[in-house]
Amino acid sequence: MDDADWRRLIDQLRSGDCTPFLGAGACYGTLPTGSELSRKWANNYKYPFPDDHDLARVMQYAAVLEGDPVSLKEQICEYLRSHGLPDFAHAGEPHALLAKFKLRVFLTTNYDNFLVEALGGAGKAASTAICSWADRNPQETPELPEPSVDEPLVYHLHGSWTEPSSLVLIEDDYLEYLANVAAAQASGNRTLIPIPVLRAMTTRPLLFVGYSLQDWTFRVLFHGLLRAIPAVRLRRHVSVQLLPPVNTPIAEAEERAKQYLVRYLDAGWRISIFWGTAAQFCDELRRRLGPDA
Repeated sequence: MDDADWRRLIDQLRSGDCTPFLGAGACYGTLPTGSELSRKWANNYKYPFPDDHDLARVMQYAAVLEGDPVSLKEQICEYLRSHGLPDFAHAGEPHALLAKFKLRVFLTTNYDNFLVEALGGAGKAASTAICSWADRNPQETPELPEPSVDEPLVYHLHGSWTEPSSLVLIEDDYLEYLANVAAAQASGNRTLIPIPVLRAMTTRPLLFVGYSLQDWTFRVLFHGLLRAIPAVRLRRHVSVQLLPPVNTPIAEAEERAKQYLVRYLDAGWRISIFWGTAAQFCDELRRRLGPDA
């Protein structure tokens, strides 16, 4: 991101012309990372393969042994809820910082309720909705009331821990999600995404916080859902990204990796990148907003 990107983003946040899109990295420090969660369950179920960091594959294995995917999802939800809430009083906490702006729709692929809690702390009465991704034969696009600044919408694309069966968690879930998104798009007269959410995704620039190019959530989000909605690419977006680990002795490997990711996200998706954690991004955003942030 350069200064022009920052000025544009700050203007959009202040005016409400922006839709935040939160991933797992927004919860860092409160909830375990995907790889930490994956390795814990790999240990619990004696996962025999070398990719014990791959959450979707480990959970697929655990679901088969469990014999009931919903039971596994209930375990995950209970474990995640046991970690408590973030410190919303901390100035750089991502959910609390974003909740202060005049935004109408918040999108997330996380299962938690942190956005609702943060919005409540900011004096807003948020409503929530969950994508009906598992509905194989929806007859029409789901309806939702129009969100407002005082009554924003938090939309869970990959399920919520309030409804464990709604979680997109195992490999089969991700594949079914992709198939159902494609089927809805092919029908020509319906979509899995309610109109207020679709409008927030297509008419406003997106601010991605907490995603990694390497995880399943990112791949399904970009190669499934967003690719099926071409209008998303008409605005310039921002993504907060950590550089994936570079495992090579090649000189300037990190710089080469950055150049690749910049080209990939900019050319295909018109996305400017902030390199760093969600907390580092929030600290820089607060600095640029000035003393009133």
